[in-house]
Amino acid sequence: MELFQQAKMWNLMYRTTFSWMVLEIFICSVKGLNVCTSGSATSCEECLLIHPSCAWCAQEDFGMTRTLTSRCDLSQNLQKRGCDVRFIESPSSTARVDTSVPLSSKSSGQTQFDVVQIQPQRISLNLRPGDPTWFGVQVRPVEDYPVDLYYLMDLSLSMKDDLDTILNLGTKLAEEMRKLTSNFRLGFGSFVDKNLSPFSYTAPKYRDNPCNGYKLFPTCVPSFGFRHILSLTDEVDRFNEEVQKQMVSRNRDAPEGGFDAILQAAVCKERIGWRKEAYHLLVFATDDVPHLALDGKLGGLVQPHDGKCHLDDKNEYDASTKMDYPSLALLGEKLAENNIFLIFAVTKRHAVLYKNLTALIPGTTVEILEPDSKNIIQLIVAAYNNIRSKVELSVWDHPEDLSLGFSATCQDGQSLPGLRKCADLKIGETVSFNVSVEARSCPAPGTQHRFTIKPVGFKDRLEVTVDYRCDCSCTHLTHANSSHCSSIGTYTCGMCRCEPGYLGARCECQEGEAGGGHLSACREAEGKQVCSGRGECSCSQCLCYESEFGKIYGRFCECDDFSCARHKGILCSGHGECHCGECKCHAGYVGDNCNCSTETASCVSDDGQICSGRGSCVCGRCQCTEPGAFGDTCEKCPTCPDACSTKRECIECRLFGSGRLADNQTCQRQCKDEIITVETLKTDDPNAVLCLYKTENDCVMKFTYSEHANGQSVLMALQEPECGAAPDAMTVLLAVVGSILLVGIVLMAIWKMVITFHDRREFARFQNARSRARYEMASNPLYKQPISTHAVETVFQMQSKSSSNGGVH
Repeated sequence: MELFQQAKMWNLMYRTTFSWMVLEIFICSVKGLNVCTSGSATSCEECLLIHPSCAWCAQEDFGMTRTLTSRCDLSQNLQKRGCDVRFIESPSSTARVDTSVPLSSKSSGQTQFDVVQIQPQRISLNLRPGDPTWFGVQVRPVEDYPVDLYYLMDLSLSMKDDLDTILNLGTKLAEEMRKLTSNFRLGFGSFVDKNLSPFSYTAPKYRDNPCNGYKLFPTCVPSFGFRHILSLTDEVDRFNEEVQKQMVSRNRDAPEGGFDAILQAAVCKERIGWRKEAYHLLVFATDDVPHLALDGKLGGLVQPHDGKCHLDDKNEYDASTKMDYPSLALLGEKLAENNIFLIFAVTKRHAVLYKNLTALIPGTTVEILEPDSKNIIQLIVAAYNNIRSKVELSVWDHPEDLSLGFSATCQDGQSLPGLRKCADLKIGETVSFNVSVEARSCPAPGTQHRFTIKPVGFKDRLEVTVDYRCDCSCTHLTHANSSHCSSIGTYTCGMCRCEPGYLGARCECQEGEAGGGHLSACREAEGKQVCSGRGECSCSQCLCYESEFGKIYGRFCECDDFSCARHKGILCSGHGECHCGECKCHAGYVGDNCNCSTETASCVSDDGQICSGRGSCVCGRCQCTEPGAFGDTCEKCPTCPDACSTKRECIECRLFGSGRLADNQTCQRQCKDEIITVETLKTDDPNAVLCLYKTENDCVMKFTYSEHANGQSVLMALQEPECGAAPDAMTVLLAVVGSILLVGIVLMAIWKMVITFHDRREFARFQNARSRARYEMASNPLYKQPISTHAVETVFQMQSKSSSNGGVH
């Protein structure tokens, strides 16, 4: 298993190194990305600092005489230009394992020097700035490792019921812990708070008994900062005895002085009895929040904590009223320095606060303590198992000019970049870490740095020594007044460093010779800039500058390979070469920037037409002219008149194996759209086009055609065409006759209603006229009573008249 882990680790390192080499080759092949030639390095050391891929050629006769800084380039380029590999200076970062003792599997029966939980133990690095190197680290928590547990308890008045609960804690806890380790020791300490106002009661009547006048608990001991009671021991009965002797105290404010106690328990190693070869567990039991640094100023304490042990002869913290509370940073530093795991056993009310503190203090865990501490044993066992199931690497004495990176390979075998921690481990499982180290700069010559990598809470560590590769081996062969330099310069790493007043590749020219006559030879024409402003005139010839964008060349440095037209930021569109300001296009491309392809293959749609017959091919791309058409070959067009007919052929061949495209290969090639069959076709989608066509057996096939936002065409079709049955003749006849009769009856009813309405209206008018008459029929002057003339009536009238006259007389 161990060999497998190592092989896997080195395999990852090899792949990473190979990837780096590929990156260098990529940089070499891309125009404008050659950082080596753009740095204008004038020495081998300057070249190496530009980029880890840069190399220097120290060969004497190497180089283009018309280029200023041609010796610094990628190693591949130098070889192509004729530099012998023997003269190429290109150091790389290396890692060497100095000490690698195999990991232990079990602690029982071994001395502290025999147990190994981290491998390797010593590594030497030789770093070139900017060039990272990797090494592997393996960690295995061994079985049956010794455990030292120091129980630090809050003895403020609110913890009295907790004190009663742990009277026999030692015996019970030892029984449980011995199930996990055969070598267990237990210690005890307590704390309250600084015996100083405003943290405690300091009035004379409370000096000996802070509970004076408190009816519930009238008697308690004076307040104290920290008291070490029992050093770590395997005699658990002594633990019980000392706990039974303890009494609670009383302080004034709610926060406690627990952080004072934690720091003293961590740094007073000899008094507490911490063993180097054991796990160090510090259980911190409290029911309230702690005082932090600067709180001491409330009591007039302005001196910061010095992080040292201050226990007097009575094992009490004698600097409690002299120094401020420790800061979180100081607390975390001392706990890590002494390999102590801190367990916050706190009540649920304050658990969130302490969980936030664990992010600032490495190696800490939080467990919920019941109000009377009845679950303390289960809590400690659970916390111990939690601690043992995690491995986290920490870095000590990290040099500022080094960058470190981590990746973890935990029990599942998966590499997790950026992580230096594994959890949910079982005792005896091995985890691996890959550590990358990169130097950001070069320190002073001869500087050596060291740093340490160690698992949190472990005594085991990996010592790393760092040397720097910032110089070139060719500098050791420097010759002053060399004949290579006309005896007036120093020859080093293949080039001359001329004495003042001399210049040239061999120091063959004097500065006074660079007068007007010689400068005119470096001008393309009268009035032009010397060497086109892109070089220097040396000994009557132009030495062109190096450019980060490409190569400058020509007799007068008038040409380059980067000042041509671009398309979308790419020189000559990537389909041509730039020669002296003009793009020379590759075959198949035309245009000032070579962005126009003469090929039409990319414009041919699946049906063999250019741009599906809906556009034209311009520079290898379809320009759709049909309204509503889109797609790489204008193949998508829901609103085109022929959209339904085009998709109909795909429906026929895909669903029913019929139609013009029934040939299977043709159908698969041209019909790539997704077809969904449904029982009922929904037509409420505004972006879908409803298509219908008549099949060979006079049925109607319906489908919808739509384009999704992702560019995919979707066809939704009925599972089967809709076929209607032939109508029954008798049914049709009866329907027609019934319709005629119904219409006749309706018309007669309407006629009857009209006549009735008319008659009623006339009769009402007649009645109304009669009621408005102004005279009776008898008073009508036009009316004459009928007269009957008879003889008898005349005689009767005469006789009647005579009688009337005779009577008078």
